[in-house]
Amino acid sequence: MKRRTHTQICRWSARVALTIAVVVVTGCAQLNALNPFASRFEPAPRQSSAAEDWIYRVGPGDSLQIFVWRHEDLSTSVVVRPDGRFSTALIKEHIATGKTPPELAVEIEELLSEYVRDPLVTVFVGGFVGEYYEQVRVVGEATSPMAIPYRRGMTALDMLIEVGGLTEFAAGNKTVLVRYSEGGEHEYNLRLDDLIRDGDISANIAMQPGDILIIPEAWF
Repeated sequence: MKRRTHTQICRWSARVALTIAVVVVTGCAQLNALNPFASRFEPAPRQSSAAEDWIYRVGPGDSLQIFVWRHEDLSTSVVVRPDGRFSTALIKEHIATGKTPPELAVEIEELLSEYVRDPLVTVFVGGFVGEYYEQVRVVGEATSPMAIPYRRGMTALDMLIEVGGLTEFAAGNKTVLVRYSEGGEHEYNLRLDDLIRDGDISANIAMQPGDILIIPEAWF
């Protein structure tokens, strides 16, 4: 019997590994083709650069705490109206939506400078609502479907906690994530059953402002 060299053994091992990989991939493809419940959507993206770069902008319904340094009489709390505006004693019908709190503070300083010398303003936002396109919405078989203000670092698990989980009729693993980007509308498959019932943390994905989760009903 001939003794195989080290190089021959390595080549033989590589061929065997390649053959096994081809068989596994082919088998999976055949199973998916036969499975009527196989997802027609792409797996959800793991990261979202848009969410990482996200900055909060004031929206209708937000509560604004306006603090004017050394002028307690001018410091006040207001709620941004549905038309995106707010008013104070010295500021009338000013647009707040679409602006960051620091940007809004600078504008308020300019408006107050007509009445106060060198005003220093700070704006805090409470009761976050945000603009419509910055909310994340859950529809379908959630316990309490709703629109939720996006928060930095928000994940699918955070969304499920907010809506009270899935109903008993939900097909969690067939959940569809609809995401809008510059390239248009994209749809991805989420495995929410695996996430909340099996503890599969790999099914937990980062959310992005404007995302929509559609949870379908299971067919028994």
